[in-house]
Amino acid sequence: QVQLVESGGGLVQPGGSLRLSCAASGCTITSYTMAWFRQAPGKEREFVAALSRGGGSTTYADSVKGRLTISRDNAKNTVYLQMNGLASEDTGVYYCAARVGYGLVTMVSLYDYWGQGTQVTVSS
Repeated sequence: QVQLVESGGGLVQPGGSLRLSCAASGCTITSYTMAWFRQAPGKEREFVAALSRGGGSTTYADSVKGRLTISRDNAKNTVYLQMNGLASEDTGVYYCAARVGYGLVTMVSLYDYWGQGTQVTVSS
């Protein structure tokens, strides 16, 4: 049974940084396309970043390019989202997702497994 558990969220001031973690169990992250999504209050869940199964390719939403970085630690079976230069627009619940198929896809419906989410609030 695949389980994804996010952690690392919290309250941060504008311009600050956070690192989110997604610990996977019941699967090996190198066999999945891994991604982060987020959902702001009253809005639909949106794509943030994805990492290929081989680990050599990434893709990002335009709104986060240059500020957020997805990475993984194979030994820990954990995926990370390093977030720098945070702004109020980055506030929301951040979800880790895993996809069995190949391809750096950005659609919510194409991911097979989801974590429970971790709240990120950017506010002064």
